[in-house]
Amino acid sequence: MKLSNKVESMQFSPIRRFNPIAQKAKDAGKKVYHLNIGQPDVETPECFMEAIRGYEPKVIAYAESQGLPVLQDAVIEYFKNYDMDVERGDMIITTGGSEALTMIFTALLDEGDEVLLAEPFYTNYHTFATAAGGKVVPITTKAEDGYHYAKREQIEPLITERTKAICCINPGNPTGTVLTKEEMQLIADIAEEHNLWIIADEVYREFAYDGRVAVSFGQIESAKDRVIIVDSVSKRHSACGARIGFLLSKNKEFMSNVMKIAQGRLCVSTVDQVGAAALFRLPLSYYDEVKAEYCGRRDVVYEELMKIPGVVCQKPGGSFYITAKLPVADVEDFLIFLLEEFEDNGETVMFAPAAGFYATEGLGKDEMRIAYVLNQADMRRAVELIRLGIEAYNAR
Repeated sequence: MKLSNKVESMQFSPIRRFNPIAQKAKDAGKKVYHLNIGQPDVETPECFMEAIRGYEPKVIAYAESQGLPVLQDAVIEYFKNYDMDVERGDMIITTGGSEALTMIFTALLDEGDEVLLAEPFYTNYHTFATAAGGKVVPITTKAEDGYHYAKREQIEPLITERTKAICCINPGNPTGTVLTKEEMQLIADIAEEHNLWIIADEVYREFAYDGRVAVSFGQIESAKDRVIIVDSVSKRHSACGARIGFLLSKNKEFMSNVMKIAQGRLCVSTVDQVGAAALFRLPLSYYDEVKAEYCGRRDVVYEELMKIPGVVCQKPGGSFYITAKLPVADVEDFLIFLLEEFEDNGETVMFAPAAGFYATEGLGKDEMRIAYVLNQADMRRAVELIRLGIEAYNAR
């Protein structure tokens, strides 16, 4: 029996597909430092569980498809910090940022339609766009340039009559690249000139370092009718398992039609929405503390990476990822070596090979993505293991 062409053209996740090999290493007694998945070890704020413990309905009922008002209102208050006037009707609460993306692509794409996206990119964009019948057209970037892409000469030649949207993950996953206000305005101008949507994935909005200022595409007045924001509590509040996200748009036609999809899937977990509402009411000092923690981890990782001869990497400006080019020909083979053959004092390390973050065949084979989601001491040791592993791998 035949499966769909769409599902057969999808990729397995480069973030998760080596987990069985890592599990075998752990079963054999090795300690594995997991740098492959963006699962922070920062504690989820206690207010999340406090809100849930205080929620005592007689029946846990369906929420409205657009979300609980208590959560929507908390998000509205949060965006006032960015001088953004958000209303309940501008927002649909989703099961994480992932469901927001699936809804957006389903609402925007017909079979064969295209979306532009800088590569390397968060791998599930390929999955979600393909599931909707669309195609990711990559804006190719390079490690040597710090993975920057917001240039008219890079973007405009890729636009065709099938192009529907430009996707911007800002700050970036997997690269940590942060767009400046001027770059965001350029993208908005190009989108307006070519009548394109802007899908703005801003789940790492607060994580901008070295004096960079967190900015939202929703603050660009000229683009308000074409911007669709994707957001989540997973990273900002270290609540990945809560699976609460949302999409936001001032375009009433888009919101009306995407509501058809939201109603079809009924609603998002009522209990998790109650907890998430408390997270969005945290004081701004919370974001400053968390940002400082991740910035320190970034500095440790970059410092250790620079001790590896032949590594190509610029210090990223945000999120909690670093993508780096390694002095090995095949990073996937190197990772398998680390998990199956290498150890130092009973320890080894795992990261995500970067090839799966590219749409262009053959790119990224010598690159890796690190998620600096562990404490500084563990991050330092983990990158040391990468260095020692490269020495052993290349000496074979």
